[in-house]
Amino acid sequence: MSRKKRAPRRKPQRKRERGGSLSWLMITFMLAVLINAGLMTSSSYMLMLRMGLLKPLMRTTLWPMLLVLLCILFAVVLTASFGGQKLQPIHRVNSAMKKVSQGDFSVRVDDSACAGEIRELVQSYNHMAEELSGIEMFRTDFINNFSHEFKTPIVSIRGFAKQLEREDLTDEQRREYTRIIVTESERLANMSANVLLLTKLENQQIVTDKARYRLDEQIRNCILLMEKQWEEKEIELQLDLDPLEYDGNEEMMNHIWVNLINNAIKFSPRGGALEVSCMQVQSFIVVQVTDHGEGMDADTQARVFEKFFQGDTAHATEGNGLGLSLVKRIVDLCAGKIAVDSAPGEGTTFSVYLPLEEAGAH
Repeated sequence: MSRKKRAPRRKPQRKRERGGSLSWLMITFMLAVLINAGLMTSSSYMLMLRMGLLKPLMRTTLWPMLLVLLCILFAVVLTASFGGQKLQPIHRVNSAMKKVSQGDFSVRVDDSACAGEIRELVQSYNHMAEELSGIEMFRTDFINNFSHEFKTPIVSIRGFAKQLEREDLTDEQRREYTRIIVTESERLANMSANVLLLTKLENQQIVTDKARYRLDEQIRNCILLMEKQWEEKEIELQLDLDPLEYDGNEEMMNHIWVNLINNAIKFSPRGGALEVSCMQVQSFIVVQVTDHGEGMDADTQARVFEKFFQGDTAHATEGNGLGLSLVKRIVDLCAGKIAVDSAPGEGTTFSVYLPLEEAGAH
């Protein structure tokens, strides 16, 4: 408790110190100009007095003003030459920003010779450039993956459609080619729908159309919806669903359970087990979906929620790498968390945490 009380007092103090460093630099600059001008004026006055040049100048009333102006001008030039070194990092940041505006996100500014707010400015610029570079790489990767994932079913549909034009096809071959075209068309349609839905969710900041409903019943319905898939693989279901109510968008939450359960079925071995649980743990509702398939290594787990990423690089299983991205975005919108726990050969568990403030559980 004591640490929580002390922390807020430290942060504003550091913020005031950093916030005033650039202002102090300008004040110091102006003081240096005035001090230099004063010293040069008094030195010039004493020098001219000793040289006997002061009496002729006393005849005009403008000489003191002219002397002061000349000294101030010289002092400004002298001080600016030294002050420019302090402002050099800002010039470098300005030059780097021009390169960033032209699309070069690799430019970084050295902050080793900076201090105070200027160093914070340089560090903020470097962080911004790094983030922009990452976004650019992600955008390029997304376009490449998007093009590849869309091109593959289109090429397949075109190829088998051309085969259907052959007159020497047997009825069995014709049915097989037609089935492949239908399957690839459905895959393309699902991918388009997922891309549109993900784009909509990424531009959405709050969950709308909330209503209270039974979360455990929704999960059961999703499992029944995929009865054909888990029966074909002879998967044993192990359910532990506590009766819980949730305040949320039922249609949106449905995408979470469908994708997680579908993934678990997809990667479960024939005759394996699929575990689904739903319970209240402290301040969260926790839903876990566990399969006993091949599992994932650490690198795959780190990227599993990326768009179009597929841990199965051979694409032996159906999918387009968008399902878990949708799940992650919906969980984020619900102010929840999602975690993956997996190891090669030991299966995978996805855990969804929904805060009780959002859930309205009993």
